[in-house]
Amino acid sequence: MGKILRFELQVPNIEQAIDFYTNSFGWKFEKMPGQQEYYFIITGDSNKKGIDGGLMASPDGQTRTTNSIEVESIDESIENVIQHGGKIVVPKTAIPSMGYFAYFIDNQGLLFGLSQEDFNAK
Repeated sequence: MGKILRFELQVPNIEQAIDFYTNSFGWKFEKMPGQQEYYFIITGDSNKKGIDGGLMASPDGQTRTTNSIEVESIDESIENVIQHGGKIVVPKTAIPSMGYFAYFIDNQGLLFGLSQEDFNAK
């Protein structure tokens, strides 16, 4: 069973979003190492219910929130999504030493992601 792992905010202006969520809710932002400007969002105490997220510049300038679902096997899950009417938007991509992700449009037009933890990902 896939559980929502994290949310991702795609925004036109990262600095303004960081300022808004830091001042409004006390969220913390940590830049992910690498070339892409991507921030981990820490929404609160890890001992409490809730999920954390990510923040990135929107590739098309549109603002959106995308949920990512944690899966045991991203390859099997990709096949299941396609078999049930989903379409690939971003193919399976490795995040070195962390895992894999991919993005899809479901059969209703909703954007979502899949994520598999794999510390051997290259």
